[in-house]
Amino acid sequence: MNRTVRLRLPFTGTWLVQNSPARRVPSHGTELLGSSWAIDFVGVDGSGRSAPGRDWRTVLATEPPERFFAFGRAILAPAGGVVVAAHDGEEDHAARRSQLALLPYMLGQPGRLRRGAAALAGNHVVLQLEPGVFVALVHLRCGSIRVAVGDTVAAGRLLAECGNSGNSTQPHVHVQAMDSMDLAVARGLPLRFSSFREWPRRSSGPVDRGSGLPGEGSVVEPF
Repeated sequence: MNRTVRLRLPFTGTWLVQNSPARRVPSHGTELLGSSWAIDFVGVDGSGRSAPGRDWRTVLATEPPERFFAFGRAILAPAGGVVVAAHDGEEDHAARRSQLALLPYMLGQPGRLRRGAAALAGNHVVLQLEPGVFVALVHLRCGSIRVAVGDTVAAGRLLAECGNSGNSTQPHVHVQAMDSMDLAVARGLPLRFSSFREWPRRSSGPVDRGSGLPGEGSVVEPF
């Protein structure tokens, strides 16, 4: 049985949980690219909004990534380790909350798959925590990566900023644990997070968790 990888949440502030493996595995509907247990976090404000407002672009078109609270937020190392990959230079593309804008984007998915990891992950950092245990942080902001291959980092070290690069419809950070740094052959590993406060989707108040996997649609913050 695969070991469970224990991590910190890789940020401060409040974030909405999407594609949680607490809901299903594989969490993103595929085991490709080591993503079986991957989880997504979307930065939100105190009211749970991912952006300060909506207008005609929200309904009919794309929106600039700078409009979203997550864009530019600090992304931190979720555990101590060694940087084994640090890819930058992929542009942050427009965000898409509109169903009209999402349709052509989804039709382009096969092409992104053919182009490989950079087209899907965008700007990303991979840490090796120990032999056979790796963690990837994905969809980072172009030009924001602050570490290089070979760096040893402690948990909480600034790695980059949240962006909207790669296969991303609005700014968020994608986190996954896996058994190889090579996404083409990596298998996903189960993960858990320590010391976080969770506002479950159907609850009126927060729950403090020493360890766990946040639920789909909940809001979390580290403590």
